[in-house]
Amino acid sequence: MEAATVAAPEASTGSKTMADMVTLATAKNASLPALKHKVGEEWVDISYEELGQTVKEVALGLVDLGIGRGERVSILSHTRPEWTQVNFGIITSGAASVSIYQTNSPEECHYVLHHSESRAVFVEDAEQLAKVRAVEADLPHLEHVIVMDPQGDIGDALSLEALRERGRGRDDSEYEERVEGVSPEDPCVYIYTSGTTGPPKGCILTHSNYRNVCSMAEAESVVSEGDVVYLFLPLAHAFALLVQFVTIDLGGTIAFWQKDPTKIVPNLMEVKPTYFPSVPRIFEKIYTMATSAAPDRAQLEQAVQVGLKVRAMQARGEDVPAELQAGFDKADEALFKNVRAIFGGRIRQCQTGAAPIAKEILEFFYACGVPVLEGYGMTETSTVATSNSLEDFRFGSVGKALPGQEVRIADDGEILLRGPNIFQGYYKNEDATRETLEEGWLHTGDLGSVDEDGFVYITGRKKDIIITAGGKNITPANLENGLKQNRWISQAVVVGDRRPYLIALITLDPEEVPKFAEQHGMSAADVPESDQMQAEVQAAVDAVNTKVGPVEQIKRFRILPHDLSQETGELTPTLKVKRNVVNEKYAGEVDALYAA
Repeated sequence: MEAATVAAPEASTGSKTMADMVTLATAKNASLPALKHKVGEEWVDISYEELGQTVKEVALGLVDLGIGRGERVSILSHTRPEWTQVNFGIITSGAASVSIYQTNSPEECHYVLHHSESRAVFVEDAEQLAKVRAVEADLPHLEHVIVMDPQGDIGDALSLEALRERGRGRDDSEYEERVEGVSPEDPCVYIYTSGTTGPPKGCILTHSNYRNVCSMAEAESVVSEGDVVYLFLPLAHAFALLVQFVTIDLGGTIAFWQKDPTKIVPNLMEVKPTYFPSVPRIFEKIYTMATSAAPDRAQLEQAVQVGLKVRAMQARGEDVPAELQAGFDKADEALFKNVRAIFGGRIRQCQTGAAPIAKEILEFFYACGVPVLEGYGMTETSTVATSNSLEDFRFGSVGKALPGQEVRIADDGEILLRGPNIFQGYYKNEDATRETLEEGWLHTGDLGSVDEDGFVYITGRKKDIIITAGGKNITPANLENGLKQNRWISQAVVVGDRRPYLIALITLDPEEVPKFAEQHGMSAADVPESDQMQAEVQAAVDAVNTKVGPVEQIKRFRILPHDLSQETGELTPTLKVKRNVVNEKYAGEVDALYAA
C-alpha cells in the first residue's frame, strides 16, 4: 500500500527530493548564513551561496571519481560543517549517503563499510583515517578515501579540497543532470541502527521518506527563516540528520559545536540559539547544574509550581493575579532568568528524544521559560513520528502523531506506525524487514498507549521489560529516571529479570565527584566506596522506592568505579544504555548483589 505524501509548507523550499533542496535553498537564501562554526575565538558564518557552491564541487568531484547513481558513499566524522557539505554533495551526485558514528571502533567501521559496499568514504581526520587504514585490506568495494581535515601524512588518500578541485574541473551541466535525475523513490541515506540488541541493521530511507518527514516536522513550526539551531548531536544519527534537512529547507542557520562536551553550555551562551535539539542526558546535566546550588529544595519546588501556574495562565490568555505575579517575578529574578541564560536567552523551544526523560525535569525547564518538548520516533520512521508542540503539549507524553502519521496499539500493547516516513526495509536483511514491517505497519518494539486526546505515552520496550521470578512485569526506565535526578548519579541500570527482586548498578557523574570529594574532605578516587556517597545513593534509592509498590522497589545497589561510556561499549552514540553489554560486563557485580 502506497503511503500518501504530506505537502511541504509554503515557507520551505518545496523541494521534491533532498537532492534539489540545497539548490533551491541557495537560490532563495543566497546571502543568509546557512552554517556557523567557531574558528579560534570567533564564530564564522558560511552563507547559503557558499554552501551551494561547496556541495556542487563535492558532487562533481565524486562524479570525477566514477561514483555512480545509487552507489553508497560513507561519512565517518564528528558533527561539523564539512559533514553537512559532504552529505549534500553525496546525495546531489545521485549516490546514497551512509552514516558511520565517529565513536565506532575499526571493527565497527569495517562492518558498515563492508555491509553497505561503500565505494568511497569521507573521514574527518588522521584519527578516523587510521580506523579505515586498519581494515581497508578487507574492503573490496572501497576505492576512495577522502579526508576533511588532512593534517599530517594521509598517504594515497584524497583531501576534501583536492576532491573539490576535481569537481571544479567539470561542467555545471553534469551537476544539474545528476540532481534532476534523482527521483523520490531513490535511496537517500542508509543509517545503521546503533545496535542495542545485536549487530547494526542498515535502514534504507528514500528521498521521499525524508521529504515527507521534513514536511511533517515543519508543520510543527519548530524552525523559521533566520532561526539559529545549535547542533552537537551526531549527524550519523537520524535525529540530527532531520534537524539538518529541516533547518536548510526553512532557511535557518546551523551552529556547530566544538567537538567538546564541556563546551556545549558555553557555546549555547555565545550562539544564543532559538532551537536546541538534544538527548535527555544533556538536559539532565543542565538541570543538575541549575538546581544543585538551591539552598532550599522546598523553595525550589514552590518556585517551579508558581512558574508552571503562571505560564499556563499566560498561554490561555488569562490575567495573572497580582500576588501570584509577584511570586513569579521573584522566582524569575532568583532562578528562571539564570536558567534561560544558560541556553543563551533566546530559546523558543528545545526538543528531546531518543530516550526517556523525567517529567519533573520538563516541568522545571518550562517553569523557567525554556520549553523542552518530547518527541518520539526511530531510525525506521526517518526520525520522528509523534511530537509535542508549543501550542499542544502534555508532559509525560511524547506528543501527538504528526500529520500523515498513523498510530495504532496492538493487542499486546506494542506501538504500530504507518505513514510516508516509514523506511523501505533493512539492507540485505529480508527476514528482519518482514518481522518489522507488516502490511505497511512498523512494529516499533515499544509499548505504549494513546489517550482520548491523541497523546501517545511510552511505557517501555518489549525487550526491556523485567519479569521477576515472581512473574511481575516491571518497566525499569521509570526507576532509572528517578535515580538520575540525583545530582551525583550519572547512570542507573535496574536489573531483575527472572530474579527475586530488583537491584541497581549506579555510576557517578565524573564532573560532580570532585565537588563531593571537596565537601567531605576526601580524594575523588575514594568517593564511590565512601560511606557518605553510599548514604547519598541510598537516600536516592529510598526516594524512588516510595513511589512504587514493594515488588517494584530496588532492594540493593552497587556503585561502579567508572561512568558508562561509548568508548567502553556500554552506551550508544545517543547515550542510550546497551543493557545487554552492561549485564554481561557486570555479571559478577550483579551475582554478588543477589548473593549478599
